[in-house]
Amino acid sequence: MDSLLFTIASFIIALGILITVHEYGHFWVARKLGVKVLRFSVGFGRPLWKRVGRDDGTEYVVAAIPLGGYVKMLDEREGEVTADELGRAFNRQPLPVRSAIVAAGPVFNFIFAIVAFWLILVAGDSGTRPWVGEVTPGSVAELAGFQPDDELRMIADRVTPSWEAAVYALLREGVEGRDLTVRVSDRDGYEQLRVIPGEQLAAMSDDGGRILQRLGLAPKRPSVPPLIGQLVTGEAADRAGLRSGDLILTVEGESIPTWEALVARIRDNPGRSLEFGVEREGSYLTMPVLVGSREEAGRRMGRIGAGVDIPDDLYDDYRSEFKLGPIEAVGAAVAKTWDMSSFMLRMLGRMLIGKASVENLSGPISIAQTAGKTASYGFIYFLKFLALVSISLGVLNLLPVPVLDGGHLFYFLLEALKGGPLSEEFQLQGQRIGIALLLALMVLAFYVDITRLLG
Repeated sequence: MDSLLFTIASFIIALGILITVHEYGHFWVARKLGVKVLRFSVGFGRPLWKRVGRDDGTEYVVAAIPLGGYVKMLDEREGEVTADELGRAFNRQPLPVRSAIVAAGPVFNFIFAIVAFWLILVAGDSGTRPWVGEVTPGSVAELAGFQPDDELRMIADRVTPSWEAAVYALLREGVEGRDLTVRVSDRDGYEQLRVIPGEQLAAMSDDGGRILQRLGLAPKRPSVPPLIGQLVTGEAADRAGLRSGDLILTVEGESIPTWEALVARIRDNPGRSLEFGVEREGSYLTMPVLVGSREEAGRRMGRIGAGVDIPDDLYDDYRSEFKLGPIEAVGAAVAKTWDMSSFMLRMLGRMLIGKASVENLSGPISIAQTAGKTASYGFIYFLKFLALVSISLGVLNLLPVPVLDGGHLFYFLLEALKGGPLSEEFQLQGQRIGIALLLALMVLAFYVDITRLLG
């Protein structure tokens, strides 16, 4: 229950931040260009909080439904405007002014992403070293020459300090469909080149969540020693006399190299007495352990009621950190925002023509889950999530779909080409089409979310 509440709270906070950024873009540019703003609302529906500005008369609102927001400007099409304020009405502004106000929302989303990435790069972006553990026999990766212990250094012209960066580079380059050169450092420290055929990579780029698996690459993971940590009082390990700090060397005379191997041996022997070979404070002991059992998924499985003691330095060799100076980080943040924006646009295009799966879509449920997870990991992870969603909002809002900012900009373009305003009927029909498209997209996103939840 606490986890669900945390996820919901994280989702609402994320939406609140990103909606405020987007609407503030419209608000700030409108005010700077002399257009009167009547209301700045974060959320729709019944106001939960409201205040009227003393100097500007703008009504600031936080509403009950946190799924969007709006900036209401003075406009003759929406109400009567007094003669002395006609010059401050939105509809009376020249095309460049109206276009700037409409475009400001998505632009502020991109600016937010740039600032977020800059903060992350200056603070240090941590991740997992792109270190190959296993290469699937007969896979694309094996045919390309990948070997266990290869460390990915660069994909095409992109530096890959972490698996996250490597996966994104594979996806990004896969969209291009070109043969891909991967620069690696092999187990002996020598630099090598591996080449992945573009045609095979492109066929995998619509399944971002499993691209490493489909290539045949498995990240290298640390080997966790079978070191006893906490014990459950009264269960098998406690009754047998095992202690915290005991290192399990053998079970029934067979070597146990990892905690995973110990768990597998116990799980497969419910109700049996097994002889454990234990190292304790430099001495070797043998002791019988009567394995307990539990039912799981209709199967009887063994358990002894012991947890693992993970050494503090176990993951040190598997971590990476990428950090830039404040000046250098500006260019990198701008480049990353541009790169992510163009990638998202390309993926949308591929989905529209059927070359990428709609399973790449994320609806409110997936976004809420990710908000909760990243918030639980820490500020940097949550900030990275906000930056990516902000870019998505910017890209989506610039699509030439009526009711979106991009749809209004498209109308302005037609108005410029025509040399005069478009008819109200034409705009109304466009709005209907836009609403229908958005509803269809929302239904599809919910469907993908629900099928993902159901496995």
